[in-house]
Amino acid sequence: MASQQGTVDFLVDQMAGAGALAARKMFGEYAIYCDGKMFALVCDDQLFVKPVAASRAWIGEPREAQPYPQAKPWFLIPGECWDDREWLTELARRTAAALPLPARKKKKAKPAAQAAG
Repeated sequence: MASQQGTVDFLVDQMAGAGALAARKMFGEYAIYCDGKMFALVCDDQLFVKPVAASRAWIGEPREAQPYPQAKPWFLIPGECWDDREWLTELARRTAAALPLPARKKKKAKPAAQAAG
């Protein structure tokens, strides 16, 4: 079951104080970015956060689950935590801060023009 846009909009709004947030649709689900770093997924209307030491420390004892089949476990954030704007914002801030910036994609070299013969 695909996630609803309303769920994603609500979560992004709740975490808006963490930095520059954006959600991008991916295969019927959503990735959430903070300052250009993907730190969360919304799959089947559930919130998953990348499992880094900073997010584990903030959550305490996180529940781990797969956001989609064959995925490594991420931290599943229970729905009852979603209404706590300050808690979610700090979770987003800490998680994103612990992640490296994505590597820039290298431009492919254009093939040399072939001489007309």
